[in-house]
Amino acid sequence: MAEVSTVVQQPPEFIEAAAKPFITQLQQVTGGLKEADLSQVYGPQFTAGLGALTQQALGKAGGLGAYEPYLQQAAALTGPTAYQAYMSPYQQDVIGTTLAEFDVQAQKGLPALAQQAISAGAFGGGREGVQRAEYMSASDRNRAALQAQLLQQGFGQAQNLAQQDYLRNIQLAQQAPALAGQQISALTTLGGLQQSQAQAELAAQQQLAQQQLMQPLQATQALGAGITGLIAGYPGSTQTQTQPSPTPLQTALGAGATLAGVYRAFT
Repeated sequence: MAEVSTVVQQPPEFIEAAAKPFITQLQQVTGGLKEADLSQVYGPQFTAGLGALTQQALGKAGGLGAYEPYLQQAAALTGPTAYQAYMSPYQQDVIGTTLAEFDVQAQKGLPALAQQAISAGAFGGGREGVQRAEYMSASDRNRAALQAQLLQQGFGQAQNLAQQDYLRNIQLAQQAPALAGQQISALTTLGGLQQSQAQAELAAQQQLAQQQLMQPLQATQALGAGITGLIAGYPGSTQTQTQPSPTPLQTALGAGATLAGVYRAFT
């Protein structure tokens, strides 16, 4: 009776004992990765927001328009009546006191005219009257000129003050946004450094979270690589199994069973 030989290639027992739990572990790890919540390692929580210094810089952006009030004040000082706000409140008192003193001094000159008329023997006559009239006329002209001079001085001073205030407002309008811009620029630079540091810290945290998520798979892959190396180093053993060939009776019984099954299928 002929015999049938079967050749079976098997790895060493210690490798087979390590490979079976490895497959189970690999299935668990890959299944866990499929069900993992990736939002724990990816998402906006790892993006650094605006720091306090940058927010402060944004809050001061309105200071760039600080020039507007100064320009408005400067514009108000360009009209023909702008000087009026700068006139001295004591000007009328000064003018009144000065003119009163002028009148006193003018009256002091009248006795001298009378004395001259008496000395010339013309007291009370027309000549004295003409001299007195000329004296008073000249005094009035001098008084009016003094008053005009005082008014002109007050007006000139008011105009100068208005011009100075105009230039001051123009300078403030130029300086205000420049100073605000410098402050904003400094805060933005410092805020950028602050945000870069915060982003670096978040990137390190994200990298750690990714490593923690992938660590089981990496450990399993390392185990699989070790097992693969063992398989390459230990090709295993060859086993030969020899079985007797079936007898004619066993062949006939098998064929009969097959035919019976076919018959049942059709009936």
